[in-house]
Amino acid sequence: MLAEMSDYRPNVAALMLNEEGLLLVCERLETVGAWQFPQGGVDLRESVEEALKREVEEEVGLKEEDYAVESAQGGYRYDYPEGVKRGRYVGQEQTYFLCRVRAGAPEVNLRQEPREFSQARWIRPEDFELSWLPSFKKETYRAVMRDFFEVDLA
Repeated sequence: MLAEMSDYRPNVAALMLNEEGLLLVCERLETVGAWQFPQGGVDLRESVEEALKREVEEEVGLKEEDYAVESAQGGYRYDYPEGVKRGRYVGQEQTYFLCRVRAGAPEVNLRQEPREFSQARWIRPEDFELSWLPSFKKETYRAVMRDFFEVDLA
């Protein structure tokens, strides 16, 4: 599926699970306390699958052979906060991919250029904290965690 023109920027996000079923979260380099999943925009004429592979390698150093995509779901949207517009976009529309890291895969490597994250950790999905997010992203993350993990974030 190739990205189409819209008021929402096409975006992909990776829900990376390790062998123990723990979920990878990464802290933004420029924003202490802001944790999220590896994610990024879909380039023009790039499929969401291609964007996923590129973003995961660019942000956490894992190549496509290091993990298996188990499922995907799109249509998650959020609007940028009032007064913020990125180019012609009013928000993002995300496709989330549930990915299982393969046994023997290398450790997550955040020292990619340009570097986006200061640290990473593996958590139980139910331990994700909405306080890690800006308010405009909270409903999207609630829906994602419910849809993929049957976890209701308070």
